[in-house]
Amino acid sequence: MSRFTSAIKQTSEAYPGHGLKPDFNRLPAKTFTRPDGTVTMGQTVVSHCTIVGFVAKELIARFPEKLRSLLFPEGSSLVAAAHDIGKISPFFYEKLRRVINDPKSLLEAAPYVSDPSKEREWSGHAGVSQITTRDLGIPLSIPEILGQHHGFAPQVGKYKANDELFGKSLWNDERIRLLDHLQKTLGETWPEIESGSTARLLAGLTTVSDWIGSGEFFEDPSTPWQDLVPKALDSAGFITPIFRKGMTFEDVFGFPPRQPQSALIDCTSGPGVYVLEAPMGLGKTEAALFAAYKVAESGQATGIYFALPTQLTSNKIYDRFNEFLESILAPETPHGAMLLHGAMLLHGAMLLHGGAHLIEKTDMGEEGRPGGSWFDQSKRGLLAPFAVGTLDQALMAAMNVKHGFVRAYGLAGKVVILDEIHTYDAYTGTIIDSAIKLLCDLNCTVIILSATLTKGRRSELIGESSKSEAYPLITARPKGGAVTEIDIPEGESKKVAIQSGKTIEDCFDEAIGRAEQGQQILWIENSVAEAQEVYRSIAARVDSLDIDCGLLHSRFIPQERQVIENKWVNLYGKSSEGERGKRGRIFVGTQVLEQSIDIDSDFLVSRFCPTDMLLQRLGRLWRHSDTKRPESAQCEAWLMSPVSEIAQEDPIKHFGTSAFVYSPYVLCRSLEVFESITSVLLPGNIRSLIEDTYRKRDENPVMSQLLHELEHGNRFRKGRIALGQLARITLAEAGNTLPESKAQTRYSDMEASDVLVLKSLDVDAVAGETRVILLDGSHMTVPHKKHQISKKAWRALASDLSRQVVKIPVHQVPKAVSREKVMKTGLQHCFFIGTEDQEESLLRIAIHQNDHSLRGLYSNNANEKYLLGYRPGIGYNAIKKE
Repeated sequence: MSRFTSAIKQTSEAYPGHGLKPDFNRLPAKTFTRPDGTVTMGQTVVSHCTIVGFVAKELIARFPEKLRSLLFPEGSSLVAAAHDIGKISPFFYEKLRRVINDPKSLLEAAPYVSDPSKEREWSGHAGVSQITTRDLGIPLSIPEILGQHHGFAPQVGKYKANDELFGKSLWNDERIRLLDHLQKTLGETWPEIESGSTARLLAGLTTVSDWIGSGEFFEDPSTPWQDLVPKALDSAGFITPIFRKGMTFEDVFGFPPRQPQSALIDCTSGPGVYVLEAPMGLGKTEAALFAAYKVAESGQATGIYFALPTQLTSNKIYDRFNEFLESILAPETPHGAMLLHGAMLLHGAMLLHGGAHLIEKTDMGEEGRPGGSWFDQSKRGLLAPFAVGTLDQALMAAMNVKHGFVRAYGLAGKVVILDEIHTYDAYTGTIIDSAIKLLCDLNCTVIILSATLTKGRRSELIGESSKSEAYPLITARPKGGAVTEIDIPEGESKKVAIQSGKTIEDCFDEAIGRAEQGQQILWIENSVAEAQEVYRSIAARVDSLDIDCGLLHSRFIPQERQVIENKWVNLYGKSSEGERGKRGRIFVGTQVLEQSIDIDSDFLVSRFCPTDMLLQRLGRLWRHSDTKRPESAQCEAWLMSPVSEIAQEDPIKHFGTSAFVYSPYVLCRSLEVFESITSVLLPGNIRSLIEDTYRKRDENPVMSQLLHELEHGNRFRKGRIALGQLARITLAEAGNTLPESKAQTRYSDMEASDVLVLKSLDVDAVAGETRVILLDGSHMTVPHKKHQISKKAWRALASDLSRQVVKIPVHQVPKAVSREKVMKTGLQHCFFIGTEDQEESLLRIAIHQNDHSLRGLYSNNANEKYLLGYRPGIGYNAIKKE
């Protein structure tokens, strides 16, 4: 008889009708899989809860002293420790007992539990933790935190702690005994939680502590754990950065600050909201980064999260952030974590972004391992001290989405830089406003960068009225302080010639003609399909000419996208002087080229778009005054646009796809502004152009109808009123928690799905492995069972496979495959494919054919309505079938 079964005795006090008596000191919380695949008992409930409590203590201790007491009330780590008291329940016990196959650890059965899967009805042990503490009268926020530590709120209203399902008082008394034990061991009592933001923060602390406390450092129950907590935090990337003191702007960047940069740095004094409105190319990024350094150096921030509009735009700024960290981090910064870009190591601070390799040498416990829902690089970056990531991940901190509170915890106390915030988009705007409020509650320093805000939108962002119409402008609202507006001298303006009403054929001829003269052309379309078609046409026309052509959009696999971006953004960047003059080039892309990328073109061709975005695109023209250009080059942009009056009558016909990407009303208002001008002064005209586009006015009948559709929607899209309501629903704390795959920070009628694009996939059930060939011809082997390779090997394998994934609108992806079929490939050990209650896998798989078409995993007909393909240099494409 094992050490455990000897402690589970049959007595007269046993569960009614049976003889199993629980003991909180001996009940299992985990299983442990040995290298040979044998499943035995892991940590007990009491040891796991205690480990998690001390992990929480250490996590809190690693926050700067100035922030610690402001964020975490006394007793916070007790909440984390109590998360798994619900594992003291007969259903959970029986579930573990049935998977243990070690003869030395076989447990006595709980015969009154016929089907352990029934515990899904009350969300398993997390639900039992919530019910138990709720019935003890512990303040309401704490039971809810315990209940949602797996990412969502259980529906447990009809259950009681002493219900027969949960073992009546026999098992409930053990849960209460465990709570008493944890309070004594940690030396804490229940905290006073005075706000929803604090509750959200503690929910995140609890979950992250659980993940780390479930990690590889604590898996073997025979290994003493008390001295492993700091090492586990270091391994997970929770290091405390040490900053060089007294650095100047010039020390960090190598040049003195401009006046707008100095003004932002001087007024950013700590937690609060700071908005810098300034033109493209003025150095907003450097200003925000140095302001962030000053706040962090003073002990008022835990790190920096730089949020960009899209995953693609974050790739190049990574290099700039990397250089910035090299300058500001002291050599004695601990080496427990990694800064990754390829194989690069730096000091020990971890910098993550969505397009980088996944962290291969850190362990985040169950959810943060390959196959877990939090292994995704774009999510884990929020928990690192430094990260470049997407705006979406930051916004989800405020949304009722699975693990939204983990994001809130990850951002708490950080300097959060929100780059490229615009006036357009009511849905995202509603979420941004709520996220900023939450971040302020969590003592964040929020720095907002924009070239194109209206006065009204600025007021919404800072949460108070803003009056100035100056440009450039800094608006500061320190936490607890008054709003300050700082006018900045405009400086010298750049004149950009504008030609509207151009056809695509006009632009083909002009772009090719200028490229033949050695100019560097930038061509921006509003959709991936149009960009691909334009690129094909240009490439065919210049085939015999000494002109380079390139294409960049969001539907390349990361492996190929990185190569394209490195080549073309560097060619059009500051360091391109040697290569730039060798030949003319035409670089085609989508909206990803208008934001957060330092590219400098001689001539711009653009599909017409709203004023906000068009100004961003114009900012990519003659960006640097010292760039050497052909004598024929003129600072000019050609716009492919219809005639305003005609476009108003039928926007869908005349704007085409753009009328589905952007609001027809806003397109028409923007066209009215630009159609009548032949040049623009940047930054001199930015404020007036934006205000003219969005200013409220009396409309003619045609425009009134378009405005009505903008507000109330039509058969093609939802209106602003409905979008605002939808956004508020995603922010509501009540109701069902949204899965991350359904949570949208930018409203679209089309959901998107991850597609794994492979050259071949061969499942060998006899050998217990799946052989995979990647698009570049590389071979990989995916074992079917986890114990066959090490955790480190799984992380490396998942990292490589993740670079073959592209996100595509769900109507243009291969057919869904059942979760059961995907699990036969072993890919569930690398990707999160959904939970057990989902029939279809979240991951779609496409197999690349010799003719560049794509088929599904088990079907040649990948999609009923579209012919799917992937071609190097073109990316993923979907052509509607006849």
